[in-house]
Amino acid sequence: MYKKSILLLVILVVFLVIFRVFIVDSCTSKYIKYSESQSQSGAYVGDQSCKKCHANEFNDWKHSDHYMSMLPPNDSTVKGDFNNVTFTADGVTSRFYKKGAKFYINTEGDDGKNHDFEIKYIFGYKPLQQYLVQFPDGRLQVPRLSWDVNKKKWFNQYAGQNIPSHDWLHWTGNAQNWNTMCASCHSTNLKKNYDIKTDSYKTSYSIINVSCESCHGAGKQHVDFISGDYKSGERVAGSFMKLAKNSKQTEELTTCAPCHARVSELSGSHIDSPEIMDNYIPAIPDTENYHADGQVDDEDYIYTSFLQSKMFHKGVTCSTCHNPHSVKLKRVGNQTCTLCHNPTKYDVPTHTFHKKGTPGAECKNCHMPGKLYMGNDFRHDHSFRVPRPDLSVKYGTPNACSNCHKDKSEKVLADAIVKWYGPKRKYHFAEDLIPGSRLDLESEKHLTKLIDNKFVPKIIKATATFYLGSIQTQTSLNTILARLASKEAQIRYRALRSLASFPSESWSEAVGPLLSDNVRAVRIAAADLYITIPREQVASQYEKAFSSAQIELEKSLRFQTDFSTGNVMLADYYLKLQDYANAQKFYLRGLKKDSNMNYAWLNLSAAYNSQGKDAEALQALHSALKNDSKNERIYYNMALLYNEMNNISAAEKAFATAVELKSTNPRVYYNYGLLLNQIKKFAAAETILLKGIQINPSNSELYYSLTFVYIQSNNKTKAISTAMKLKQLDAGNPNYQQVFQSLGL
Repeated sequence: MYKKSILLLVILVVFLVIFRVFIVDSCTSKYIKYSESQSQSGAYVGDQSCKKCHANEFNDWKHSDHYMSMLPPNDSTVKGDFNNVTFTADGVTSRFYKKGAKFYINTEGDDGKNHDFEIKYIFGYKPLQQYLVQFPDGRLQVPRLSWDVNKKKWFNQYAGQNIPSHDWLHWTGNAQNWNTMCASCHSTNLKKNYDIKTDSYKTSYSIINVSCESCHGAGKQHVDFISGDYKSGERVAGSFMKLAKNSKQTEELTTCAPCHARVSELSGSHIDSPEIMDNYIPAIPDTENYHADGQVDDEDYIYTSFLQSKMFHKGVTCSTCHNPHSVKLKRVGNQTCTLCHNPTKYDVPTHTFHKKGTPGAECKNCHMPGKLYMGNDFRHDHSFRVPRPDLSVKYGTPNACSNCHKDKSEKVLADAIVKWYGPKRKYHFAEDLIPGSRLDLESEKHLTKLIDNKFVPKIIKATATFYLGSIQTQTSLNTILARLASKEAQIRYRALRSLASFPSESWSEAVGPLLSDNVRAVRIAAADLYITIPREQVASQYEKAFSSAQIELEKSLRFQTDFSTGNVMLADYYLKLQDYANAQKFYLRGLKKDSNMNYAWLNLSAAYNSQGKDAEALQALHSALKNDSKNERIYYNMALLYNEMNNISAAEKAFATAVELKSTNPRVYYNYGLLLNQIKKFAAAETILLKGIQINPSNSELYYSLTFVYIQSNNKTKAISTAMKLKQLDAGNPNYQQVFQSLGL
């Protein structure tokens, strides 16, 4: 029972913490190689070669934030005050000083004591600048103390967070590691070069910062062509460069998105492809990082928000509004918007209901509300939506009006919109996405509506498909299966992830063809499903594709193992393969980097249990309790383990604690009820199962268990009544037929 339940947990959580995300917080080491003129392969030529023919673009670029992304420290590049000044934040006092030409920070290290740390690189230019410190094993780490370029002062990016020196979030830990979290977006042709055996890096790059070739590709072939055949030979479209002047929307977004999106990277070996999901998995606007209506909450870096917008669907690109080299807006204020939107209709008080020249009349304040990240970096939501105070009244989601009118209630603001524009609002996908995200009895119809509506953005359809994975009905399964044929890779990918909640016999045949899908992320997701099928049961026509896709899956997982969750994902992979020794090994590696990952403790417990190491399994659960003593899932797993160890009293106590902690998991009540029935506490079993049914009224297993309790306690009247309800819910289930027959139903 314990092993089966934990395996289900593994399937559900393996990609909830989907790979790593780029969090531009931190940022080489003695191994980093810097060459402004040529890379190891000889393909990169450096910015100075570009400047010869593209002086204007280069000058724009040289003064951009991107160009100043990462550089060696000197009096010109360092913006912070290192004149022996101190700054105290959240209980730690740090001192910033110079020794000769070198820059230092004296601050708390991983042992809890202050040490001197030399600054090896500056990181970023504005609105904040960070500093990189070299550590052993090729690591670069980023202190959380940053320099506010505009206010000219030191500040803590995460004020109010007292982070212990051994914590994963401490600046010396995995979360603030440049090689893992930042590097690929802040240097050109970066190779992480992580060694899984030694847990070390030999990170290299061709150009130290973001260069022309970061977007346009390696330039040697282009320079050779322009210097040779271009004048006398056959012209070549793009002249061997990526992202030429008249590139299409897909190419431009695929170029920008890897660094301007919350993404997970699939491999260090990139595929030259216009499909972003050959190399990355962009986040979807689910409630982990977004508000329920799709508005940005945590950092998203624009891309996923932009895919929700009408602008995207009308063909707008990043360079429509932004100079791609300076990264600045091409036009000032509302002129950015009135390039496409008639100013006589929209840039007037009859539309804004605010006096011209005031903040309320600025398009961005109503249609692109923003939020501060990293302490002082204000970023705008690029979903470009109409403010909906009425949805705030109904669902509690944010709206732009409240950002300025903090003294007014959402109801007052909603009434103002009605006064100006009438009582009817145009349909917005948020009206279904919000109730769909709640994953209750009403959610399925809302999610299905989103999927069936051809005008809903594809990224929202992908999100609806993801949510359906938590609604385990036949209708939901059929809807998900139909998504496997979608032309959109993100939708196919999310459908595959959602199918992990359903038994393999319901999807194995439909998933088989996607093992050879033309998009790498989709193949990997299909392989991750197929490894849960016994090898001998894999259909012969899929064996070759499965083997190939599984290799891609394992390579991708191993690429992530410098990160704590990457180790856990690889461990989950081995657990599903029933390779318990390797599962144990990588859970422990992940927990060494971040001991607060409770799902890793739970799955480590399962790995121990599967090897007959029940004492170690129990200890892993106790370690999880130290992190979160109020986690009902831990007590549930503990109850299952105690029951398997034949410690019935301890199992009963752990089940009771899970119930006291208001568990909504129907399996808690199902297994607890059966345990009470086993020890002939029939009245208590009835109470627990009825409570579970009250919480999960459509769960057939609970009715089945309750029927069984009534039969065991010789209460035939209640047994028949409950069995009739069971038959209404799931009459065709073969597991229930014997009960129906015994009761004459």
